[in-house]
Amino acid sequence: MYKRQIINDILDLSKLEAGRLEIESVDFSIHNLCESTLEMLSPVAHGKGLEIGLILDDRIPTMLQGDDGRIRQMLVNLIGNAIKFTDTGGVTLELHLKSNREDQLLIEFSVSDTGVGISKEGQSKLFQKFSQVNTTRKVQGTGLGLAICKELSRLMNGDVGVSSSPGNGSRFWFTAQLRPLPNQEIPDK
Repeated sequence: MYKRQIINDILDLSKLEAGRLEIESVDFSIHNLCESTLEMLSPVAHGKGLEIGLILDDRIPTMLQGDDGRIRQMLVNLIGNAIKFTDTGGVTLELHLKSNREDQLLIEFSVSDTGVGISKEGQSKLFQKFSQVNTTRKVQGTGLGLAICKELSRLMNGDVGVSSSPGNGSRFWFTAQLRPLPNQEIPDK
C-alpha cells in the first residue's frame, strides 16, 4: 500500500505542476464524507489508544457541491499525519463556516492533535515538495502530502496553514470554497 501511495502522490504532483488536475463538482454529504473518513482511519488511532473526534459547525449545510474525493484525500493526509505523530491523547477534525458570499461557502477543515508538535523552523518547511520535518521519530513518507494539500486547496480557492509548538501538539487546516445545493438555507450565525 505504501508504494501505491508514493506513486499516487507523484502522479498527482505531476498533474498539478502541468496544470492538468481538474477539480470536480459533485453533490455530496459533508457529514458522510467526514464520518466515513474518520471511520476509515479510526482503527489505526484506536490501535494506538488514541481518541478520534469530529466537530461540525451547524451552519454548514449537509449537502454541498465540490470535489469530495480531493477533500477526502486532504483529510486522510492530515488525519493520518496527526495519528502518526501522536502517542497519547487524540486527534480531532473540526469544520467551520468561515464565510458565505454569493452562494459560495468558505469552509475550514482543521485537524488538531496532542502529538509531538513542530518548531517554528520546521513549520516553515512543511508545505514544500519533498520536505519533511526532522522529529525524534523515524516515519515513512515522501514529503509530498502537505505540498499536494496546499495545491489542492489553492485549486478550491482556499489556503492551508499550521499552528504548533514542540511538545504541545499541532493544528493543521485548509480551506475550500464549496457551493450549497440550491434551496438550502444557511444560518448567518
